[in-house]
Amino acid sequence: MDDRLDPDIRIFTDILREDWSRHPPLDTVSTVEARRIAELVRARWAAGGPAMSETRNVEIGTAAGALRVRIYRPDGVATEDAPALLYVHGGGFVFFSLDTHDRLMREYADAGRFVVVAIDYPLSPEAKYPVALDQIVALVDWLGEHGTELGIDATRVAIGGDSAGANLALATCLRLRDGGRNSAIRGILSNYGAFSGDVSDAAEAAYGGPDALLTQADMRYFFDQYLVSGDQRGDAYACPLSASDVAGLPPVLLIVPELDVLAEQSFALEARLRAAGCAMASNVYRGATHSFLEAMSIAPLAQQAIRDGASWVRDQLASPVMK
Repeated sequence: MDDRLDPDIRIFTDILREDWSRHPPLDTVSTVEARRIAELVRARWAAGGPAMSETRNVEIGTAAGALRVRIYRPDGVATEDAPALLYVHGGGFVFFSLDTHDRLMREYADAGRFVVVAIDYPLSPEAKYPVALDQIVALVDWLGEHGTELGIDATRVAIGGDSAGANLALATCLRLRDGGRNSAIRGILSNYGAFSGDVSDAAEAAYGGPDALLTQADMRYFFDQYLVSGDQRGDAYACPLSASDVAGLPPVLLIVPELDVLAEQSFALEARLRAAGCAMASNVYRGATHSFLEAMSIAPLAQQAIRDGASWVRDQLASPVMK
């Protein structure tokens, strides 16, 4: 696949492979150690980037338990009634953290001129489905009542995420819709979403293999860690591509890397959203692969995708609701 990669994205993937090679294979160490290695390998990509006028960690007591979030407020954004993007990091439900995604959060806040609320949800397999989802849904409910405590306008909120985080963001909106909640979420930013544990043999042959950042085998592993049992693969909140009805969701933007084994899932979701009459847009980035946004420090293609996502979110949050 290397000959199809954007040159800067190729540098990114080469560096990642080299950094991973300095450590034992993750399947030979404990989950705790694997997470430590993943943090080390990703650390260089979270460095640098824009400064914030405020970055602070807050623990919120939701109806589903305490949840830590990190608030990013860029220069020039009001300390009261600011629009906000809730962001759920990726990592296959098993890996990564607020720290691995710290620069991405700052880039979104700076480019979009909104607050970013990064969500530190509990990881699997210690916290299997639906623990993380329950807490994120409860956080959205909490913000509806207490957003002013964080300087956020609860009527101007979007939610987003990458990979497993995009799954959780979409599932949150499905749960809120089906629960009849009057959610103020105005948009869903979906970065290379993992909406099912199933990756086709064709996608694996085209975009997987030993040098890929994500493979068919990886996806099986991640969903095995996330789910309590295999029959939950048909649960719409665990695997949103299983949802029988996607009507009534907020507007969606799909950020789709061309050379990703998960691209087929975004395209399948796009078709279903369009058929249901949902407002949505899909941006395909040629020469990009899974996790390419992490290459933002060296790849103009990643920088453009971040600006595109931030601009779209800003548009969704533009006008205050009349009170």
